[in-house]
Amino acid sequence: MKNTTIAAAIGLLLSAGTSFGQDVKITPNMTNASISINGENITIERNQDTNNRLDTEFTKTSRACPPFCIHPMSAGEGVETVGEIELIEFLDTYVAAGEGLLIDSRIPAWFEKGTIPGAINIPFSTLDPKNQYRDEILQALGAVKNGDTWDYSGATELLMFCNGPWCDQSPRAIRNLLDVGYPAEKIRYYRGGMQLWLLLGLNTAAG
Repeated sequence: MKNTTIAAAIGLLLSAGTSFGQDVKITPNMTNASISINGENITIERNQDTNNRLDTEFTKTSRACPPFCIHPMSAGEGVETVGEIELIEFLDTYVAAGEGLLIDSRIPAWFEKGTIPGAINIPFSTLDPKNQYRDEILQALGAVKNGDTWDYSGATELLMFCNGPWCDQSPRAIRNLLDVGYPAEKIRYYRGGMQLWLLLGLNTAAG
């Protein structure tokens, strides 16, 4: 009877998201984040190996500038720059409710190598005004075209990222959205991108 009670208590703790032996938490009070998006559960957590080191392209410190120059914290006037905790909160608040999208702005080849869980791929080049399908993408994001003007009252909340502070892909995508009138208050920029995400030992998903 005692063993049954202990097993039940452990089961309750595990179902509540408590994870024994996880020393590498996201915050002191957050071991991991489990979020349901479109009926699929995603989990964001950190690598538990305290000896882990990056061994990918993201260990590289120096790239030719241009084009790989260090970008400012702001991707545009009125656009909020966020960190990892805010990104997780965005997934839990907006994406899970169907009111927002976490957008990986990189080209598909990079996206397929791995992305942040819950992200979809809208390559930065598709938001260029020269792209003949750009308007269709804006409409898919909830914008409504009235003649030559756009109504963004029902537009989706967006959080955009690319490879990191040296990557111009999400800033370019954001600038193109702002240029066509997408509200800055509906756009967020994760400047750290994949480089900082991986540096912090956070897990990725297959693109």
